[in-house]
Amino acid sequence: MTQHMDVRRGAPARYRWVVLGVATFTQAASGFFVQGIGAMGVHLQRDLHVGAAELGLLLSAAQLVPLAGLLVAGELLDRYDERWVVGIGACVVAVSLVAGSVAPGYAALLVVLLVVGAGYSTVQPGGSKSVASWFDASQRGLAMGVRQAGLPLGGVVAAAVLPAVAAGSGWRASLLVGGLVALAGAVAFMGLYRRPPAPGLLGEGRSPVPGPPEAAGSGGGETSLGARLRMLREPAMVRILLSGACLVSVHSGIGVLTVLHLHEVASVEAGAAALVLVAVQGAGAAGRVCLAAWSDRAGFGRYACVLVCMVAVTAGMVALMTPLGRSPVAACLLFVWLGFFGIGWYGPWVAHLAESAPPARTGFALGLAMAVTQVAVILAPPALGLLRDVTGGFGAAWGLLSAMTAVAVAVTARGGGFRRRASS
Repeated sequence: MTQHMDVRRGAPARYRWVVLGVATFTQAASGFFVQGIGAMGVHLQRDLHVGAAELGLLLSAAQLVPLAGLLVAGELLDRYDERWVVGIGACVVAVSLVAGSVAPGYAALLVVLLVVGAGYSTVQPGGSKSVASWFDASQRGLAMGVRQAGLPLGGVVAAAVLPAVAAGSGWRASLLVGGLVALAGAVAFMGLYRRPPAPGLLGEGRSPVPGPPEAAGSGGGETSLGARLRMLREPAMVRILLSGACLVSVHSGIGVLTVLHLHEVASVEAGAAALVLVAVQGAGAAGRVCLAAWSDRAGFGRYACVLVCMVAVTAGMVALMTPLGRSPVAACLLFVWLGFFGIGWYGPWVAHLAESAPPARTGFALGLAMAVTQVAVILAPPALGLLRDVTGGFGAAWGLLSAMTAVAVAVTARGGGFRRRASS
């Protein structure tokens, strides 16, 4: 409590940047190993004797438990301090990966990743809520974009480090490295994160996101699960979920197929293809910051930025199905384009989601939306890998993703997008 009060008496307007930094680092550290699975694709296929579908299933295993875990995490975040909810979840990620470094084979690795997903369930909505609560609407897009850049930033480092670890010491050693990195993220968040001070102490004269965590347990029938799930029927939430489901599928496709496409279609050597994925993840991190910062300034609302991303990724994936996808240089540039928009969309999307949440229900709304889009996160990697295995090429996977995204653009744009919610 003393540390908490010290933050309030000090310079709370400056401490928000500490919160942003630690939330970003914890996001990167917790997702470090999973983000590196695609980069290790060639090594994992060779050592575990699996196809593209089984490789995609590894990514799905890490995302399965969050389907329900995000709802639980959202509820916990509305009741308890994010410091402990996120920190304990990151510790679960770390312990499971370290234990998994002795996994005997593919089946055991799947189990390990299931447990990793359980721990990660708190990190994604918890970090988003912690940052949203410290920043007002004028800077929230940029802040959320920086924080959400943690995932691709972790992917950048993972794509550069984990293939080399797997090649030199085996795939089990990569789990140990991932566990130690996740542990560092957990310790940092628990040591540095504090709740925001009272309204007026942040420098804007109001609380950025209304409703303290403790308030979630009051209000009678309005707090029932049925009442909360009614948010799914709101037109704004429907558009959020549809666009999110399509774009997380694109993100999954980029993660699991980039290295394989470059290696098999564009004849890029496996090591060089992994380095391209580093650049793709870096472009995604830049996209999350730049696109979210743009959404702070855009007068036409944050959702219009999401629509731009959907149009851009549709064009990029269609181009991959042309002869450009077989050219090493053109294919690499196309994947960087897809990284910027196909990963960068999450910054303005999650900022809009946080601002659209009902008062005192920010954590639950984040968890609910992420849980629903989690269905696409789970299904997309093995489905896209299976399409690759069955058709013997990548055209069907890119075609499916581009068609889904084009439909989402047509459906959600008709609603006129979203206007930024007025601050109160």
